[in-house]
Amino acid sequence: QVQLVESGGGLVQAGGSLRLSCTASGLHFAAKPMAWFRQGPGQEREGISSISWSGDNTFYADSVKGRFTISRDNAKNSLFLQLNNVKPEDTAMYYCATYSSHGFLSRLRASDVEYWGQGTQVTVSS
Repeated sequence: QVQLVESGGGLVQAGGSLRLSCTASGLHFAAKPMAWFRQGPGQEREGISSISWSGDNTFYADSVKGRFTISRDNAKNSLFLQLNNVKPEDTAMYYCATYSSHGFLSRLRASDVEYWGQGTQVTVSS
């Protein structure tokens, strides 16, 4: 079955950096559009970034644009999210996700997601 396993979360000070990873199995990763979502306490799940199968096309939510970078390594079935200059409002559970269609990439909607990972917690202290 499809498995998406996130790692790399933790406690970081405001202004610091963190790199999240997601390892996929049970699917043809190299053909899949992928995304990162997050859900803070008492908040709805928010799409923050997505990437095409080749990595040539990326999209970002305004809240993270210029600070976060999405990337992938198809040879290792892995998706990454580099978090720089983090803020307390970035505190959330971060989820890796797949889409069934590249047409969903720019929308960053949770309702378009095909599969979810279990999440990794990021906590930013001020």
